[in-house]
Amino acid sequence: MRSSSYSAMPARTLRALVVLALAAGAVVTAPNAHAETAPLAAKPYMGWSSWSMQSSKYPGLNPDGDYSYLTEANVLKQAGALAAKLKKYGYAYANIDAGWWMDKAWKSGFDEYGRQKPDPTRFPRGMKAVADDLHAKGLKAGIYLPAGLEKGAYGDGKTPIWNAEGCTTADIVYDDLRTTNGWDSSYKLDFAKPCTPKYIDSQARLIADWGYDFLKLDGVGPGSGKSGDQYDNVADVAAWNKAIAATGRPIHLELSWSLDIGHATDWKKYSQGWRVDTDVECYCNTLVSWENSVDDRWDDTPAWTRHAGPGGWNDLDSLDVGNGEMDGLTKAERQSYATLWAIAKSPLYTGDDLTRLDSYGLSLLTNREVIAVDQGPNPPAHPVTPSDPQQVWAAQNTDGTYTVALFNLADKPASVTADWSTLGFTGKAAVRDLWNHENLGTHKNRITEALPAHGSRLFTVTPHGTTLRWTGIEAEAPSNTLSGNASVADCPACSGGKKVGDLYAGGKLTVNGVVVPKDGTYQIKVAYVSGDARSVNVSANGGAGTVHKFPSTGDWGTVSSVHVPVTLKAGTNTLTFDSGTGYAPDIDRIDVPQS
Repeated sequence: MRSSSYSAMPARTLRALVVLALAAGAVVTAPNAHAETAPLAAKPYMGWSSWSMQSSKYPGLNPDGDYSYLTEANVLKQAGALAAKLKKYGYAYANIDAGWWMDKAWKSGFDEYGRQKPDPTRFPRGMKAVADDLHAKGLKAGIYLPAGLEKGAYGDGKTPIWNAEGCTTADIVYDDLRTTNGWDSSYKLDFAKPCTPKYIDSQARLIADWGYDFLKLDGVGPGSGKSGDQYDNVADVAAWNKAIAATGRPIHLELSWSLDIGHATDWKKYSQGWRVDTDVECYCNTLVSWENSVDDRWDDTPAWTRHAGPGGWNDLDSLDVGNGEMDGLTKAERQSYATLWAIAKSPLYTGDDLTRLDSYGLSLLTNREVIAVDQGPNPPAHPVTPSDPQQVWAAQNTDGTYTVALFNLADKPASVTADWSTLGFTGKAAVRDLWNHENLGTHKNRITEALPAHGSRLFTVTPHGTTLRWTGIEAEAPSNTLSGNASVADCPACSGGKKVGDLYAGGKLTVNGVVVPKDGTYQIKVAYVSGDARSVNVSANGGAGTVHKFPSTGDWGTVSSVHVPVTLKAGTNTLTFDSGTGYAPDIDRIDVPQS
């Protein structure tokens, strides 16, 4: 398929077909086996990736046809800017994405052993020379491959496998040539056959000998829009882990895209990072757009938070905030984008044109206080309020402070409040604005900020108050009232071993005996279980209530919590969780602050 024939396709279809011909780039890194000699992914990696500019129709980026930006000359030009402008802030990886082995008509090239061979027009000196040049600039070199055996590498099934006597491409795939990966661009590898690991070994050996430090393995399933046995590439990832270790070269292995959270244990065992969402690029006349799909991350990241840590990180995709008009975002959106990436401790790799960073973009990418949030020892932040248009995310840091982010995801300005009770304390706290490097003084009980549409603030909060005490009430307590389909179910992860579920089509849970000392609005902590994001109407004392969307906990066996504001009267109250006409999360318990 020629690149020009993509132009009339919808962006999402285009993405699928493009990466069919391309897949989107990253780099390989040795897994946990190298931890003793060269710890990989001790912190989220930082750098640059070629894909955002390759995929954009912004005028002048791809003058020789769609995705033509990827060339040796352009990679080295960006690497020079990376080294000059960003390396001192921690940005180290220059990652070559999909297409390095394809000509401008997207015809693939392979060597005599069925391995991807650099296109002589795009990379006339070959991939080793490029890696050498990147290393000479003090950078790390990244490269990209799709999962499986590409169809073009199969030949007639008689292509020999390097360093595997008697093995051919017919000996490493299923006899029915079933396809795999997110674009069905490859034949699925059959690891029941003894020759199959040899092919992965040969690819790993090749990129290690070229000197690459990072590999993005793309189209990996379950995930990448596919499910089922045909698209289960866990065995591929395990084989890559083993093959990289055998090369003796530490290579960071990053997996893409929209990985199945049900296999998080596998991704953590065999790789150093995993994309949790679809492509951030819009495949339009800018690099990204707010709606397609930057804003998706606020919904899709929370379930993954608990899986991130030294050795493996949740990858939110490219951070394209440096080029102004070409990014396709407002200044407020660019800051919110960078804020979420930092507090989630995502890898920070930009897809911008580093030779034309504007002053605002450069300030976002080089803010040392914000970078420290991403790179420091503290855990990722998570939502402490529901996934409503106005949100607060927070993390308790190892020194007792809190990282707190306020987001207004609405399309018009709004005020957002971080109440200290959602952090577990009350009273005074010192607040520092990290983006503006400014101490905001002491704030009692909360801080409220007026934010523009899609705007944000990022603070470090230092408590000087007192730890809150809470009164807990189990959802399954006999004193509560269940209505409609609502029922009590076992829940090993829940505080009392049970929860209230089946909250759908009018199912309700009413928690009775909620006692507070005085009239006021209280931040009620709600522990819940929900395999997907679900909404529930929360009301007090028979009032109208407010609908809140609770973020997914990732599965139906994990408990998370958010705080919901409820106006209560002094004395005894009731709280009702009403599913309305839809499906609500299962409720484990509530905790009521005592002041």
